[in-house]
Amino acid sequence: MKSATPSDWHMPKRTAPAHTFEMRFTSSPRGARLARRLVAHRLDEWGHPYDSALNETVTLIAAELAANAVRHGHVPGRDFQLRLLAAAEGVRLEVSDTRTERLPEKRPPADPAAEEGGRGLLLVEALAERWGVDPRCPGKCIWAEVRRRPATRG
Repeated sequence: MKSATPSDWHMPKRTAPAHTFEMRFTSSPRGARLARRLVAHRLDEWGHPYDSALNETVTLIAAELAANAVRHGHVPGRDFQLRLLAAAEGVRLEVSDTRTERLPEKRPPADPAAEEGGRGLLLVEALAERWGVDPRCPGKCIWAEVRRRPATRG
């Protein structure tokens, strides 16, 4: 993991999030798909168009974390929660589930032919500025932060 610090907004403390979105989703593939779509939609509404690098990156991270919450964090009868915070510095995404005993861990890449899954967090590691896991009662919160890159002139 790039960071093991607490679940507060890790971008500079001087700027409060300009936008916040929070919602619970059913712990199912359909819930994960809806979470991903709503992240892309919210970011577009907040001025980060669907085809922007920030929107695409955060949406991909949301898809991975929501899928992991469904696949590895599912507790029958319990939902997972997604929280999205946007500030001038960047975006923070948090996905929480209620399973305590299954914590994600950083693993070195294995032989891709031998493993069916397990590459999602490697993708999050590559795309996020920083990410981590915080305990929650009950369960855990996996968070990732993506910095906003200045627009380049072409």
